[in-house]
Amino acid sequence: MYTTYPNLVLLVLLLVTTATSAQPTNDTLPSPKSFVTQGQLRSGGQSVSYTATASETYLTDDAGKPVASIWSVAYVQNDVSDLTDRPVTFVFNGGPGSASIWLHMGMFGPKVVKVASLADEDDGAAPYNLVTNEHALLDFTDLVFIDPVGTGYSRVIGEGKVENYWGLTEDAESVAKFVRKWVTDHERWFSPKYMAGESFGTTRAAGVAHALEQGGQSMALNGLILISQALDYAGSTSVHDNITSYLTYLPSMAATAWYHKKAGQGKTLEAFVEECRQYTLNKYVTALYKGATLTDTERREVAQKLHYFTSLDEDYILASDLRILMPRFQKRLLADKGLAVGRLDGRYMADEVDQVSDYPHLGDPASYQIEAAYTAAINHYLASQLNVSMDRPYLTSNDDIYGEWNWKPVSGGWEPSYVNVARKLSETMRRNTDMRVLVANGYYDLICPFFDAEYTFSRHGIKQDQVQMTYYEAGHMMYVHEPDFVKLSKDIRSFLTNSQ
Repeated sequence: MYTTYPNLVLLVLLLVTTATSAQPTNDTLPSPKSFVTQGQLRSGGQSVSYTATASETYLTDDAGKPVASIWSVAYVQNDVSDLTDRPVTFVFNGGPGSASIWLHMGMFGPKVVKVASLADEDDGAAPYNLVTNEHALLDFTDLVFIDPVGTGYSRVIGEGKVENYWGLTEDAESVAKFVRKWVTDHERWFSPKYMAGESFGTTRAAGVAHALEQGGQSMALNGLILISQALDYAGSTSVHDNITSYLTYLPSMAATAWYHKKAGQGKTLEAFVEECRQYTLNKYVTALYKGATLTDTERREVAQKLHYFTSLDEDYILASDLRILMPRFQKRLLADKGLAVGRLDGRYMADEVDQVSDYPHLGDPASYQIEAAYTAAINHYLASQLNVSMDRPYLTSNDDIYGEWNWKPVSGGWEPSYVNVARKLSETMRRNTDMRVLVANGYYDLICPFFDAEYTFSRHGIKQDQVQMTYYEAGHMMYVHEPDFVKLSKDIRSFLTNSQ
């Protein structure tokens, strides 16, 4: 998960602040650890036995010296006679600074933790509900969960430096290096290969797909699964003077207002969202670009329409110059009840002490109302079921990373702009015409809005016949909502099946 707001970064990443261990030198470097267990579950209507390997993989520099340790958990089906027909899917989360815990324990893993599906309860205190994943995909694809450097148990080692990994390009190159090594070590070059990422993990996926074409070892992917995509940050950065964001966020505001019965009553969610789409494209964009040249009548008409879609007071909208920042929407939508709504998922609500702040000052309820359950689940699962024993804590997220992250796509002098890897993905898809892309969108995602996904993928020369859009009645992590968990699993299974 990711955000561009400094005061929300820690919450979007679902941070657990923990000090990192001292970096081992080459003289003290132990052999990489590996923990192997056997498992079995029913997946896709059949019994699947698998080997789970939780392990460190050392990345080396040009001199062959270990410089980074990547932690991964791989689930590989047993007794497969022909691996050329067996897909493998590499999975990671976002941040930057987040481990793969959320997709591991929330969606793809053999065991998943369950929180309140209706977003109406906090996760509370232990014990939590860890269950067998009845909608797992292991009957169809092997899974490899990757924790980038600085997350999970992954870290720099030897003479490695974090600046060689904590950056837009550096991160993609290191993950690509791990993927190549894993594929080579397990003799999977002929296997269909997919990548699944969430939020910044989708930024990473586009970068890794591009990086895999480089380095004299070109590897073509069969497909990408982009959950809550973040390819062009102009559409997911709600700040003043960014006109794109006022447009891309409005339909998500309308959807969230509909959910809380503040707007669009008597209409289906899809119908109300479509009405807002059309207004945004055909009327609101013109009003924003006309700016101060709007007549008083035109301004009032726009304010009335924004009130219709968001339920916010017309005078407040006019005072906001017809531009509603997302954090303010979070505070204003349910202000009559003294509640703020979540950013990752607008279904969540929180009772805050400060009723007049410009943003939810306690943080994101869609984050802190589930993070304890996920953190406990991964630690319990690794120790009790995968028999993992390490000398350092598992960092579900790392607050040191975001502040030191290099967002530049190039080295040297560079004039700052919004991060955008959509063109890079478009070019990769044109070079690799077999690569398909699934884009999963949550209607109530107020971080990476679904309309931004539509806006992004309709531009940049992206081939439309290689893209599939799906929608869910939840937010950024739509799989916390049980009906969407089931639907997303089915959609991914169908995508993987049809992409070979």
